[in-house]
Amino acid sequence: MNRRRFTALSSFASLLFACACLASIAFAQNNSPARPAYLALPPHSYYALEPGGTPVTQWNGGFTDLTHQKITFTMIGTDPHKTDITTTVPVFLVPIKMVYPKGNGNMTFDPNKDKVSNGQTFTKMILGSPIFQSTVDFKQGGIDVGKTQYVDAFQRANFWSVVKKNNKYHVLLGKATVLPEQTITVSAAHGTVIINPVSGKGFVGTYDFNSWDPILQGYMKKLKQIQPNGLALFVTHDIYLTSGQFIVGGYHTATAVQPNGQTYAYTTSVDQQTPVVFAQDVSALSHELGEWMDDPFTDNNVNCQDNSILEVGDPLESGPNFGTFPYKVGNFTYNIQSLVFLGYFGAPRSTSLLKWLSFQNDEKHVCPGQ
Repeated sequence: MNRRRFTALSSFASLLFACACLASIAFAQNNSPARPAYLALPPHSYYALEPGGTPVTQWNGGFTDLTHQKITFTMIGTDPHKTDITTTVPVFLVPIKMVYPKGNGNMTFDPNKDKVSNGQTFTKMILGSPIFQSTVDFKQGGIDVGKTQYVDAFQRANFWSVVKKNNKYHVLLGKATVLPEQTITVSAAHGTVIINPVSGKGFVGTYDFNSWDPILQGYMKKLKQIQPNGLALFVTHDIYLTSGQFIVGGYHTATAVQPNGQTYAYTTSVDQQTPVVFAQDVSALSHELGEWMDDPFTDNNVNCQDNSILEVGDPLESGPNFGTFPYKVGNFTYNIQSLVFLGYFGAPRSTSLLKWLSFQNDEKHVCPGQ
């Protein structure tokens, strides 16, 4: 089934309508009645935008796809064809505690207190993962693309034809500034506690997707440390946003069009289970941050029948284990999703590592329509 994103919304009302109708939604299909999904929303704001602020570092590029049409894009960092420098993007991480009263679950999900198997809290697990730490030497197809953070390794491999000689070219996440935890007491109208609908075991909290995004923008307005030059990242533990039969593991967007919007992302982190469960540990985070890197303002249009914008996680999210691969660091195994290269969208395959279409070489075909 096609995987798409919300791509054209003109107002708050149309946002709610599109969410309710599930138009242009990306999802990973499985046998459960609940369908796992990742989303991207077009730039939008519920508040008057404040002037000023340094925009996030970004560059513009393009290619001619297999339909002979010119594709242009904006990505995070500097142009790898013209620079050999390291860009470090500030990250403002906001943990969110979800409290469900007796009437709709009588449970609390707290990323700052709930722990993973190695005894770390979920927040510390995220910060200690290969998403933020250069703990893994990424060797793909026998080629060492660097001991670095995961999304940087992916982007280096994405433009390997030029960065293989550019040892200093990196796009890194800075040490996260962890802001005060925010608490949501969930009303019965907005969510409840259920058995995980993907695995059939363990409890998760739910929250209505339509009501979620205004809350995050409210936090950004309140937390003045968050600035446009960085990424605002919101995280929960064992929470799925819901819209109809879809359960949402994460999404990303911006408050305004490029170059000045505040980019932000939300992901959940679900308890590890066997077999792999949707949005386990940092899998949703790897998905959304890879897409933020390559489509920060969700406006990089492409000519694909399965995805109208350049979202590098969507084509693989319905694969085995939701497209994730294990990486053991110390005594914890992280599940990180593979991401597709530009060649999937019709760019010359020679741009990327070994002419592969994805980081793990788990995609063998260009997108439908190319």
